[in-house]
Amino acid sequence: MVNDIANTTVDLPESDLDLSGGLGGHPRGLTTLFFTELWERFSYYGMRAILVLYMVATPDQGGLGFPMSQAATIYGMYTMLVYMMSIPGGFIADRYLGGKLSVLIGGVIIALGHFSLAFPSLPIFFGGLALIILGTGLLKPNISSMVGGLYAAGDPRRDAGFSIFYMGINIGAGLSPIVCGFLAQSNEFKQWLSHMGLEPNSSWHWGFAAAGVGMCLGLIHLLWQKERLKNVGNKPQRRNKIHVQEQQTKEPLTADEWKRLGALGILFFFTMLFWAIYEQGGSSLNLFADRLSKNEIFGWQFPSSWYQSLQAVFVISFAPIFSWLWIKLGKHEPSSPAKFAYGLFFLGTGIALMVPASLLAVSGKVSPLWLTTVYMFEVIGELCLSPVGLSTVTKLAPTRIKSMTMGIWFLAASLGNMLAGYLGSFFDAENVNSLCTLYGGMAIAVFICLTILIVLTPTVRKLMVGVK
Repeated sequence: MVNDIANTTVDLPESDLDLSGGLGGHPRGLTTLFFTELWERFSYYGMRAILVLYMVATPDQGGLGFPMSQAATIYGMYTMLVYMMSIPGGFIADRYLGGKLSVLIGGVIIALGHFSLAFPSLPIFFGGLALIILGTGLLKPNISSMVGGLYAAGDPRRDAGFSIFYMGINIGAGLSPIVCGFLAQSNEFKQWLSHMGLEPNSSWHWGFAAAGVGMCLGLIHLLWQKERLKNVGNKPQRRNKIHVQEQQTKEPLTADEWKRLGALGILFFFTMLFWAIYEQGGSSLNLFADRLSKNEIFGWQFPSSWYQSLQAVFVISFAPIFSWLWIKLGKHEPSSPAKFAYGLFFLGTGIALMVPASLLAVSGKVSPLWLTTVYMFEVIGELCLSPVGLSTVTKLAPTRIKSMTMGIWFLAASLGNMLAGYLGSFFDAENVNSLCTLYGGMAIAVFICLTILIVLTPTVRKLMVGVK
């Protein structure tokens, strides 16, 4: 039956696209996808901000009481599977459901997963994680592919459009740790629960429930403005309706298409390394914030999970600058491999700062400025690499397997998250030498890979066959 289906989640002719009328002169559909992804990311990052902290909290504190190594491993496996499911999610959209329906169904499953975590039961906890994994696999690759489908081939606004879309992601990611973290950890909310005659240590589950509410808001917005997406993400057409597209699906990949896939393969490796270090924010850096940072401003204590908002706040602040910069540079804009190299440089600089921060932690909890600076450098690297990577996939992937290629691209994040969990399992708040080795080793690995990428950049540019 697979051969009876042809993919229509491709770049449409310019005459069939709504090319303007939206935010900053972009297609109107970009605004719709912007807000849908904003609320989906609110749900994901809200839960992510408190997940490890909930697992390591003792039962007396309302948590699961897992050892740090076990919690970091579970976190890594969970985040790995979230992105790995993008591969079958992209395939299902390409062949059966189309992008829009996949996003809608995925969002419903995600919401059910978050609301499951609101119940204090270990089997339901793991069941909720499984639902979020399945739902995100359907939603994540397809909403990104739909953004690319809003633009005609060769449209110079595409990279800028992905930067705007990326800013929407991070608005949700910035708000959610504040909301979910306050509900899960703050003394003020726990006191309110006690005043209402409820168990204060159930606060974790209120944080998880708030993440589910965010996903529901995203679904409502998608349904409200679905007409703006009428030309992208539609169901695939059967052979008896579009014979030409069926023939195109059967055709083997051309030599140029294979070369472009080869370029993506090389960039895939460096993307995987990037996320292995960057995602320490949810594991070892999250634990560093909770155990070794002075979480206080002008005498007022704040939940450690609030650090999880910093990355998103910096993205929101810097994304418009990068969006403007890529357009302003015009023909002098760096190539995608060069942008990847810049991304690795700033990532390595950021994680290297954790070495002196760990040394200072011997004398007591360190200033919040250390993690703030680390996250700032990492976000500059992220803006050089991640939205550019998404845009590069939509430009290099063969049109008939674009969603599936996007799913494979998210496999880099999947494997990177698994590695992030493994590395995070070595976190030991009592052993400064161990922390210096952990973070110093990460920094050295990044700079070695940066050198390799610089050497490979001319080769990658040739493999991209005319695509910058």
